[in-house]
Amino acid sequence: MTNLLKVSAVDGTKPIGPYSPGIAAGGFLFISGQVGLDPQSGQLVSGGIEKQCEQALHNLGTILNAGGSSFAQVVKVEVFLKNMDDFAVLNRVYQRFFTQEPYPARCAVEVSRMPLGALVEIAATSLR
Repeated sequence: MTNLLKVSAVDGTKPIGPYSPGIAAGGFLFISGQVGLDPQSGQLVSGGIEKQCEQALHNLGTILNAGGSSFAQVVKVEVFLKNMDDFAVLNRVYQRFFTQEPYPARCAVEVSRMPLGALVEIAATSLR
């Protein structure tokens, strides 16, 4: 595994388990699922689904930047929602971060539980 490079944002959230925030490999950056954790407090942001989506995408962006990538280079996004009724809110927030076509391929699924009781988790794969 010597060709793998761990990517962490200096000012980003710390993993809550034995995993890397991002791994660079073969011209790609694979970013672990990000929830709406405030990097300073280590707690989920308040304000419901919209604020958690914003923070999760900000956290994703810090890892993209640390890995030499950007939202424009993301090719695949996986979204996990606590409640699929929040899909429209997710799309509104998501459009502020993913502004260029072609947009990444994406899936969004409803799940029963997420770490720390998060309402959304977002993972991504990007080019470097």
